[in-house]
Amino acid sequence: MTPSCPLCGGRDGRVWAHAMGAAYHRCGRCALTFLDPDRWPSPQAERARYEEHDNRPDDPGYRRFLAKLADPLDARLPRGSEGLDFGCGPGPTLSGMLEARGHVVRDYDPFFVPDEEALARTYDFVTCSEVIEHVHDPWSVLRRLHGLLRPGGVLGVMTGMVDDRADFANWYYVRDPTHVCFYHPATMAWIAERFGWAMERPRWTVTLFRV
Repeated sequence: MTPSCPLCGGRDGRVWAHAMGAAYHRCGRCALTFLDPDRWPSPQAERARYEEHDNRPDDPGYRRFLAKLADPLDARLPRGSEGLDFGCGPGPTLSGMLEARGHVVRDYDPFFVPDEEALARTYDFVTCSEVIEHVHDPWSVLRRLHGLLRPGGVLGVMTGMVDDRADFANWYYVRDPTHVCFYHPATMAWIAERFGWAMERPRWTVTLFRV
């Protein structure tokens, strides 16, 4: 039996692909593709994997990568906007890039910057870069992010997107054992409709939601 979808709770999915010796399911309601929950990593395994990442704030390549989100987001924000980088990782970088453009940004990460005070206020924007694919309970996290945004606020999400024309089983994104949920353009549209958000997709991997 297909497990319930971690995003919408639907049970009308099917096995979509097999990769790395595991089954990946596709939800029939929201089009989320997700790793069989029996293969999801423990928090300890997740943290160990994240600590292997070499994402340094002074790495030009990493900064160019983050600019894919920072550039279109910044273009839609007035100077001095207040934001939160949710899931900043062990080497916060995006917040500094946006601060250099005149914004005020706090960092939060459940493993590396567990600043609960940062989650007790609201913001003009929230960034979620290369995070949502790791999340085991995306519906709960998205609800929380929605509550962090002021009216008119923007949620900027960057994640690898499922392309039905490509070979999912050999996609590099699947090889990371901490990647458990994979988003399709139809999934992003479902999220926008469910929360009543306006949606833009300025790049293939970048989605901007406006409250």
